[in-house]
Amino acid sequence: MSPLEQAKKWICEITEILLLLVALGIVLGILFGPEVPFFAGIVTNLTALIRSLGDNGLVGLIALSIILYLFQRQRATT
Repeated sequence: MSPLEQAKKWICEITEILLLLVALGIVLGILFGPEVPFFAGIVTNLTALIRSLGDNGLVGLIALSIILYLFQRQRATT
């Protein structure tokens, strides 16, 4: 395995771990509110991101489509 392929594999694994932590933060934020020390701002930030995408109409929809495409592409290559 070349160093570039190994680095790509590590980045994919780190990204997957971070996405799992975000999902955990969302669940903890919903269950316990903003008192959770490490995950306190995840729900707030995610809500703000969704609101800003919604406020931008078609541009927000295109941006969301691109983000989802990149995540799907990343999972398909692993």
